[in-house]
Amino acid sequence: MDRAQLPLNALRAFEAAARHLNFTRAGLELCVSQGAVSHQVAELERRLGTRLFHRLPRGLALTDEGQALVPVVSEAFDRVAATLDQYADGRFREALKVGVVGTFATGWLLPRLDRFARAHPSIDLRIATNNNRVDLAGEALDFAIRFGDGAWHGTYAEPLLAAPLAPLCAPVVAARLSEPADMVSERLLRSYRADEWALWFAAAGVAVPMLRGPVFDSSALMASAAAAGQGVALAPPSMFARELAAELLVQPFGMSIDAGRYWLTRLMSRAESDAMQRFRVWLLAEIALDA
Repeated sequence: MDRAQLPLNALRAFEAAARHLNFTRAGLELCVSQGAVSHQVAELERRLGTRLFHRLPRGLALTDEGQALVPVVSEAFDRVAATLDQYADGRFREALKVGVVGTFATGWLLPRLDRFARAHPSIDLRIATNNNRVDLAGEALDFAIRFGDGAWHGTYAEPLLAAPLAPLCAPVVAARLSEPADMVSERLLRSYRADEWALWFAAAGVAVPMLRGPVFDSSALMASAAAAGQGVALAPPSMFARELAAELLVQPFGMSIDAGRYWLTRLMSRAESDAMQRFRVWLLAEIALDA
């Protein structure tokens, strides 16, 4: 079929009728008559040489051919709509979707997003937080900022920030702690990375106690529990500077361990767009300012 002769009105009528399985309701959505929708669909069926609907006494049912066409047409219209949305206020805005581990999002990125928006008003930045488990391809992410060792299969990883882990707790708990061995009798809040407390106690020269504290999939949530006096968290103090300054959390010991860092990652198969490049440059510049 000649692209210049694509029956766009007929495709729109088909898509609406497929969602409603009713020509009348499709016509109401499209602000045309039931007869107009029926005519457009019939014309599309004629051009394709196949039936797309079974006409029933009450409504419609898609044929196998109609079922196959629905997702293709729906996706095409969704992509057109998404692209047109990028022309808000008469200016093109390039969408950029970034997945961010929650602790980094709240502890570092969010306070700086206004500066990014002012510096790059043409970029429509979309943030999706996660607990460090992320699927770049499956979630259609341009970038993911995550914590770890930088080794993710099929992924290019650029180091951002070191994030040493140290005990953090409420002031009332810190008052009971004078040396690392005192930690043995406290409830130790844990992340899904099971070896972190063992590494910290080994560095402190203290035998690892039996770990019975609850397990969290978010350092931010774990730190909130610690601030509420529910135990001691092992988390990056750099991500909780505001809570430490307000004395909601206390770092009872200066010793920390290196269990990973934050990385900016993207798929190796994903070419870097202009918006991606500008975000990466801005991110690294902001980090350099804090150094």
